[in-house]
Amino acid sequence: MMRGYRPTPVSNSTLSFCGTDNSSAYKVDNGLLNNGCFLDALGVVPHVFLLFSTFPILFIGWGSQSSKVHIHHSTWLHFPGHNLRWLLTTVLLFVLVCEIAEGIVSDGFNQSRHLHLYMPAGLGILAAITSIVYYHNIETSNFPKLLIALLIYWTLAFITKTIKFVKYDDHGIGLRQLRFCITGLLALLYGLLLGVEVNVILRRRYMWFRYPTEVKPPDDLQDLGVRFQQPFVNLLSKSTYWWMNTFITSAHKRPIDLKTIGKLPISMRALTNYQRLRKAFDAQMEDGPVPLKGSRWIWRSLRQAFGRPLVLSITFRFMADLLGFAGPLCISGIVHHISSDNHSALPPVKLLGVHFISSEAFLANAYVLAVLLFLALLLQRTFLQASYYVAIETGIKLRGAIQTKIYNKIMRLCTSNMSMGDMTTAQICSLVARDTNHLMWFFFLCPNLWAMPVQIVIGVLLLYSLLGVSALIGATVIAVLAPLQYFVATRLSRAQKSTLEYTSERLKKTNELLRGIKLLKLYAWEHIFRSSVEETRRQELTNLRTFALYTSLSIFMNAAIPIAAVLTIFVVHVHVHSATDFDLSPAVAFGSLSLFHILVTPLFLLSSVLHSTVKALVSVQKLSEFLGSTEIETDQDPIVQTPANNNGNIKSVYALQLQAKLVNRKNKAKQDVNRNFEQQDQELTASAAQEDEVCIKIINGFFTWTQGCPTLTNIDIKVPFGQLTMIVGQVGCGKSSLLLAALGEMQKISGNITWNSLPKSDSEENVRAHYMNGRQSHPKRGSVAYASQRPWLLNATVEENILFDTAPNEKRYKEVIEVCQLQPDIDTLPQGDQTVIGERGIILSGGQRQRISVARALYQQTNVVFLDDPFSALDIHLSDHLMHEGILKFLRQEKRTVVLVTHKLQYLPHADWIIAMRDGTVQTQGTLKDIQCAEPELFEQWRTLMNRQNKENSTELKRKSFRRAMYSRDTMSLATEDEDEDSSTSTDEDSLRAELRHRTTIPWSSFATYLRAAGMLLLPLLVLSQLTKHSLMVAIDFWLAHWTSHVIAAQMESAERNCTISRDCEFSHSSYLQVFCVLCGLGIVLCLVTSLAVEWTGLRVAKELHCSLLRIIVLAPMRLFETTPLGNILNRFSTDTNTVDQHIPATMECLSRSTLLCVSAVGVISYVTPVFLIALLPLAIACYFIQKYFRVASRDLQQLEDSTEMPLLSHYSQTIEGLTTIRAFRHEQKFKKKLLEHTDANNISSLFLSAANRWLEVRMEYVGAFVVLIAAVASITNALYSQVSAGLVGLGLTYALMVSNYLNWIVRNLADMEVQLGCVKRVSALIHTQPESYDGLMTPAQVPAGWPKYGEIQINNLSVRYDTSLKPVLRHVNAHIKPGQKVGICGRTGSGKSSFSLALFRMVDTFEGQILIDGIDIAKLPLQMLRSKFSIILQDPILFSGTIRFNLDPERKATDKMLWEALEIAQLMPVVKALPGGLGE
Repeated sequence: MMRGYRPTPVSNSTLSFCGTDNSSAYKVDNGLLNNGCFLDALGVVPHVFLLFSTFPILFIGWGSQSSKVHIHHSTWLHFPGHNLRWLLTTVLLFVLVCEIAEGIVSDGFNQSRHLHLYMPAGLGILAAITSIVYYHNIETSNFPKLLIALLIYWTLAFITKTIKFVKYDDHGIGLRQLRFCITGLLALLYGLLLGVEVNVILRRRYMWFRYPTEVKPPDDLQDLGVRFQQPFVNLLSKSTYWWMNTFITSAHKRPIDLKTIGKLPISMRALTNYQRLRKAFDAQMEDGPVPLKGSRWIWRSLRQAFGRPLVLSITFRFMADLLGFAGPLCISGIVHHISSDNHSALPPVKLLGVHFISSEAFLANAYVLAVLLFLALLLQRTFLQASYYVAIETGIKLRGAIQTKIYNKIMRLCTSNMSMGDMTTAQICSLVARDTNHLMWFFFLCPNLWAMPVQIVIGVLLLYSLLGVSALIGATVIAVLAPLQYFVATRLSRAQKSTLEYTSERLKKTNELLRGIKLLKLYAWEHIFRSSVEETRRQELTNLRTFALYTSLSIFMNAAIPIAAVLTIFVVHVHVHSATDFDLSPAVAFGSLSLFHILVTPLFLLSSVLHSTVKALVSVQKLSEFLGSTEIETDQDPIVQTPANNNGNIKSVYALQLQAKLVNRKNKAKQDVNRNFEQQDQELTASAAQEDEVCIKIINGFFTWTQGCPTLTNIDIKVPFGQLTMIVGQVGCGKSSLLLAALGEMQKISGNITWNSLPKSDSEENVRAHYMNGRQSHPKRGSVAYASQRPWLLNATVEENILFDTAPNEKRYKEVIEVCQLQPDIDTLPQGDQTVIGERGIILSGGQRQRISVARALYQQTNVVFLDDPFSALDIHLSDHLMHEGILKFLRQEKRTVVLVTHKLQYLPHADWIIAMRDGTVQTQGTLKDIQCAEPELFEQWRTLMNRQNKENSTELKRKSFRRAMYSRDTMSLATEDEDEDSSTSTDEDSLRAELRHRTTIPWSSFATYLRAAGMLLLPLLVLSQLTKHSLMVAIDFWLAHWTSHVIAAQMESAERNCTISRDCEFSHSSYLQVFCVLCGLGIVLCLVTSLAVEWTGLRVAKELHCSLLRIIVLAPMRLFETTPLGNILNRFSTDTNTVDQHIPATMECLSRSTLLCVSAVGVISYVTPVFLIALLPLAIACYFIQKYFRVASRDLQQLEDSTEMPLLSHYSQTIEGLTTIRAFRHEQKFKKKLLEHTDANNISSLFLSAANRWLEVRMEYVGAFVVLIAAVASITNALYSQVSAGLVGLGLTYALMVSNYLNWIVRNLADMEVQLGCVKRVSALIHTQPESYDGLMTPAQVPAGWPKYGEIQINNLSVRYDTSLKPVLRHVNAHIKPGQKVGICGRTGSGKSSFSLALFRMVDTFEGQILIDGIDIAKLPLQMLRSKFSIILQDPILFSGTIRFNLDPERKATDKMLWEALEIAQLMPVVKALPGGLGE
């Protein structure tokens, strides 16, 4: 409370409702309504009515009828005016708080306590809270009749406040009295709430109307799968993310997965937002032609589709920024009123028996300012988080819409764009993954573009009002140095790109090392490749040093520029003003310091926003170019299926035949009726019947892939219905292009393509209708089962690839498996036909991929089947079986039209129709007899080739049959043994996966591992510099408080002395300024040292961890590579190493800085007001549980967001690669549906992650607001009663104002650090792998020169195993191989042949027996020496990137003559000599 108006102490005996110091308080001679106390008492009546009328409903028997209504999520069925009611109630609560504060302050001038000044307002707050809780329960239960209690309450409250307002006006109480204004506002608010209640009655008609309005809850809430409730909850839950409480806490008990987060609401789904975006695009096209180049039309479309929520976000940001200035102003006011007596406010006026104060007197109270500061902080943080959420939600919606738009464009993309290299899969995936994210983050940062200029202007003006011209100079320093930040950020980006190039090269070499690790160990070459990887790593570290340097500069500038600017401001302020000016008070100093913290943020953020804007502009330009690329012809678009016909969109031939028979029966009944018509159209019917024999007809067709000469010329072909058509010709003559031209994939220069959709029918009505469709309406082709020359498979199971999203039919499925001979291959797969085959079928051979592709075409019940060279990757046995059982039997039985492209001329006699291609044109077509008569030379050429192929195939067939029989017998006999070995291997893999998926708490042991890798020099430097820097920062602020407090003390002393001579009143700032400059200079230096120490520590750790990891991987036993997926090991060198290199240092710096700043703030506040420590305990407990639950949920959601992004990008790449197949099958809509599922899964993960971040920040901001309130109240009390200096009060409040930001950064960085330390943990786990024993009992000097000289091998009682936990694979083997013998080792599969050879290289564990070579036990030899003396040829050939010389002799020991001799023996000398570089190629 301000010192100028100390209340008179009163005793408890004088406490009464109307007070006891005024006898007129209870007089009603002039009427009840002219008594001030009665007017206040009258206002209590509505509140008491509401509390007593709603209490039974809320707490005794609530919901006797409404509880029977079972609606998901408590049914947020919003009544009309829902948001307006919540806003008005919030404003009402704020005004009631002000009324209580005004009553308390006014009561301070009375002799006794007047409860009527603030008790009715307290009851009003209770009633307002009760009203909104009561309304929420009624709304969620959809029982509006009980709103009658609120209608009565608002009416009574409006009437009582209006009476009070009128009576105040009658007694001359006007706008200069604050209570008059508050009463008028309350009357207005109650009137508006009454209007809202009446509006509910008129809209819902729940009373006074015969038929009430029936309203159903939103469709999303009726869907049990929708768990993202942000759009449906009330305004309080929206602003505080209260609905996330259950979700966040449940994540601590069980991991979050896609089932947990459910589905997106309809308004947030990708399809909904794509339709909104498409409507905006269409509107742009209607306004005028859209330019092929340029991006303005895209920006206009984005603004039209998503501009409205962005405006809402900008509005929230403006309100948050304006409320943010309340902090510095309130701090300045509090310190100002504490530091000196203030009598400038008008004295209170006594009317109606009580005191009325003005707004100036109200705001002159320090406690009032503390409460207003608290409320302003709550509102400011709420608006800020609402702005963030709306912006990121809009960005996520935009990303989903653009990704869907890109996918739809891909579906219409011309094949030539991909085949000719104009647009690659990587470019499109980059557009999806990177550019859409650039646009999303631009929308997130877009409100800053509008808010930052306003924030900067207002901040500079307020600083100018406090400090004068020195504020402008300080702002100029920041403005001048801000572009330097942008320059450093640009250099940082360039350094990162340069580092990525070396990282890619290192990963390429590491991948080669890991893939060929068995060969490298057997040849003792692992150290050569390790040295190559280390050389690339050294180059990468050189660029990482540059990256670290610019990162440290960026960190340094963020910390040093504010110090330099503050120093400049106070130096200029001291020198500009006269020596006798006491303007540098604590209120000015710490108010300007708080303003400065606000001003620095947008200036530093400016570089990031500009960088994001540039990226968004480039991304939109790329998007414009992509959307303007060439599309396929529109007449080839698929027919849109209605939802009712989804299951029957592909008609089988049997169904068509049945339909034809039914139509024939109907036609016989109608013969007499249609006789006249048949006679008139007899000629038309005959021609239609002739045309109906042809399924596909191309007339005078010219087709091309690119602009220029046509690829196919003068194409005139026909494909008959229900028959086998073969297309033959030399390689490159255009056979595959002809199929794609018929499918509409090539650009048509001229000619006509006709597809007839129905087979020939005896019904003349059908013929006539078909003819009319074919000749006039040009029906679009139906689905075509297409098997491309290069098999295209999904990253799914074998069964899903064959079914291809059609209805399963077990009998048909087994038939297709049989005719394609896939059962033996399926039996060898780990999970049979449920095995996921990987991208592009990576785990399958070429022949297996080809047969699965053909099986998919056979399984589909389409009329037309296109097979493009299906025998290219098959041996003759499989080719014959597929031809006879699959094509000639299976497809012909169903009378399907088959077009087969093949080079197997021996199958020509089976063809019903033959098309011979040559040099891009049709050489001839017809049956084999027709071609024999028309083209005898061509026929003779074919017959010669057929005879040659038949002879070769018969020999090959016998060989293959013998091999298959032997294979089947071996497989049968070893089934049990293989199962045992496979089960042990799978158990190891499962345990590894379980370990990698294990959810742990913060891995502090990994953090200790990280710090130990830093070394004993950098680690103490890092810790000491951090502690010293933050101690110095606190010292600077303490010195400023000490300085300004002395200024105030000197000012008061001069006022007491009433000095008139300038020398007597002079206050010297020089000594204070000198110390301040020294402290600031040291602070700037320490900022540089700290930033460099953090980054150099990170570099040292990155170097040490990668070096140790590479060394241990090279020395690890082969069992590690056999039981651990190669991708997992490679991820340690890629993703995890990148995290250690670039991300952990920045996170560690930010975490340590925010933690020390928070500790400093709490320490300063506790020093100024020790009573704060009492309130610190519950706040600390709250923060602990908030961060505990958030970290677990955040980690799961981040992993879920990453895991859902990969299938999305994979779906894009799969679609691009199989675009021709998808369009041939007419599966565009099915793949679009899958795309929407993947996009929605990724988007809902991102939305939940964003909501979780907002959940955290809102709670931490509210905790920070309570810290400010407690610190302010305690500081004011100490200052008024314990004479604490005003400088320390300003210091404590300034620190308290930043606590919420520090808390947020601590938890966010702690969550990031937890995820990143998981990388260190995984790397450390591999580093602790037990290496092979490379050191032997014998030294190389003890081994005889030239060993092994003779090659005598003596094996005594040898038993080996692959691991100590596995069974032996060789038991008690004894053998003696004499020098010079050539020994063949034979045996069935799994008998131990390979294990025997590996034992010679000590690649397996020899736990019993010994191997002697030339009398020396190989177990005693150094491992490197042993393996370097032997040579082996592996079953799987492995080549490394590099020259032929390097692949033959990495050690560079052999001469060119020796290498050429080796190539000659391998019959490769002519091939290598033909290369331009020879051995160096």
